[in-house]
Amino acid sequence: MEKSFEELDYQKSVLGELILRRRKVPMLDNAVVYEVILNDEFLMSSLFHAAEDALADLGLAAAPDGLLDVVVGGLGLGYTAVAALVHARVAELLVVEFLEPVIGWHRDGLLPNGKGLSDDPRLRFVHGDFFALSDSATGFDPVTPGRKFHAILLDIDHTPKHWLNPAHAAFYVSNGLLALVRHLHPGGVFAMWSDGESDPDFLHALREVFDAAAAHTVTFPNPIQDKESSSTVYVARGR
Repeated sequence: MEKSFEELDYQKSVLGELILRRRKVPMLDNAVVYEVILNDEFLMSSLFHAAEDALADLGLAAAPDGLLDVVVGGLGLGYTAVAALVHARVAELLVVEFLEPVIGWHRDGLLPNGKGLSDDPRLRFVHGDFFALSDSATGFDPVTPGRKFHAILLDIDHTPKHWLNPAHAAFYVSNGLLALVRHLHPGGVFAMWSDGESDPDFLHALREVFDAAAAHTVTFPNPIQDKESSSTVYVARGR
């Protein structure tokens, strides 16, 4: 019989205490929810992933025609990667994850999406710092340095001004985005999830660097608070 609450893993990571837990929510007919907590702060929940799905769908819809090589920055519970792999045009998907235990959760089958992701031959996990790789000349693929991609999808920080690590701040301005563009094919797409409303400063930075950029509001039901919640998905297309 499945427990009503279970801590599936606890790790002391480079960013602090990392916890994966599974619990039943009585007010939702005992629906099983997976949650990731970092230093007592909720990072993600399997209860809410509409925006993560939309990140993949909106980003890849704007990508160039033909087969696509794609990077996802941030693995989490795997929803963006799963949504990306639904698209038959995706030839290869690299998922860059800074916290090695998160990759282990998927490979070990601790998460509902884990086995399907690990078994898909188009997917490859890369243990690394997305922001450092973005700023480097070699880029995201350790096997093929300098490789370019048709789409880069990012879901790591809460917002462009609310970071998991202050070192990430340099990415969300024009110079940081210019470094990222080096790793895109011409006309390639950068898309990013952010909590809450769009940030006009970040949208301005995107429009300085990319040919076009827009902020899409994604609304979804929040049964815990009995209301609708919303997130933002930015989509920018290169020149």
